[in-house]
Amino acid sequence: MTDTLRRLPLHDVHVSLGAKMVPFAGFEMPVSYAGLIQEHLAVRNAVGIFDVSHMGEFVVRGEKALDLLQRVTSNDVAVLVDGKVQYSCLPNDRGGIVDDLLIYRRSATDYFVVVNASNIEKDWNWIQQHNTEGVEMENLSDQLCLFAVQGPKGVATVQKLTDLKLGDLKYYEFTEGTVAGVDNILVATTGYTGAGGVEIYVPNEHAVHIWNAIMEAGAEFGIQPTGLGARDTLRTEMGYCLYGNDIDDSTSPIEAGLGWITKFTKDFTYSAFHKGLKENGVVRKLVGFEMIDRGIPRQHYEIMNAAGHIIGEVTSGTQSPSLNKGIGMGYIQMEYAKTGTEIYINIRNKYLKAVVVKMPFLK
Repeated sequence: MTDTLRRLPLHDVHVSLGAKMVPFAGFEMPVSYAGLIQEHLAVRNAVGIFDVSHMGEFVVRGEKALDLLQRVTSNDVAVLVDGKVQYSCLPNDRGGIVDDLLIYRRSATDYFVVVNASNIEKDWNWIQQHNTEGVEMENLSDQLCLFAVQGPKGVATVQKLTDLKLGDLKYYEFTEGTVAGVDNILVATTGYTGAGGVEIYVPNEHAVHIWNAIMEAGAEFGIQPTGLGARDTLRTEMGYCLYGNDIDDSTSPIEAGLGWITKFTKDFTYSAFHKGLKENGVVRKLVGFEMIDRGIPRQHYEIMNAAGHIIGEVTSGTQSPSLNKGIGMGYIQMEYAKTGTEIYINIRNKYLKAVVVKMPFLK
C-alpha cells in the first residue's frame, strides 16, 4: 500500500500550464513544463519560477532560541544579524547529517528555519528532542507556499510588484513587506540555482494570486514555469549538495566539502567527531568530475580507477545544458580526489573516462 501523495496548493495551475507531474518527497510535483533544457536556459539567461511549496518551514522563538539552534546546527548562528540568512546542517549523533537547512534571523529571539520536504517530520522531531529549555516552536509547513523566482531577471520581475528595495539586498539576505498587494510577505535572495533571483514565502490563500502576478510581471523577460528537472541540473552545475544524494545520515559535512558551514567555535551534536575528521583528514571526499568520453553519469554508478577497481560512487550526475557535457559528483578515495585526476565511470558496463574538477562546474 502506498501513501497518498500530497498535492501542492497550485496543483491545478501546474496541470493547466502543461506540467508533467511526478511523485517527489511525498508530493505530486511538476518535473517539467516546456522541457528541461528550455527551462534550464531560461533560468540561466533570464528568469524562471519554481513552485517549491513542498519545503518545510519552522519558527523557533524565545529567549533560548539561539542556544537551541547553536546546539543542533553545525554553523555559527551567533554571527547572524537581523535580515541575514545562513546555510547550515543538522548533524546527527553518529557522524552523519539529519538534513541541510536555512536559518533566517528576524530578531535575536525569532528565527525562521527552512528544511527539506522529505525530512519535515524527522527534522521537527530531532530539534524538539533537543529542545530542553522550552523554546517555542511552530510548524508552518502546511500554511506556506514557496516560489523561487530565479535568474538574472528574477529581482527585476518581483521588483515590479513591491516597494521593497530588492536591489539593495545582498546574497543570503531577506526583507518583509507588501508584494502584489499582499502584506507580510518574506522575500529572500536565496535559491539553489546560482543564477540570482529571490525566493518568496506566501500564505496558501494568496498563492494563486501571487503566482499569477509574478508570471505577468516576468512576461517581458520570457519567464518560464520551471520544474524539478531543471532545478536538479541547475544545482548540479553549481556543485550544490542535494539531501538524499550527496549528503545523508551517513555523510559528514567535512567529507561533503561543507567544512565552511561546520564551525568549531561552539559545541554542537557530535562536534568532536567532525573536528577529528577536519584535523586528521578524511578517507573519502565528495568531488566534482566532468566526462571526457561521451556519457551521462547517474546516481549510484561506480567510479573506477585505471586498473578497474571501484574507488567510489556517483551521488549526482547529469548532462549539463549550459556546458553540453556530462558532469557529476561523487565520493571517492582521497588519493584520487585531487583536481586533474583521471577516473572512470561505469556506465552500463563501459568504463568511460572522466576527470576530477574544481566545483562549481559553471564558472
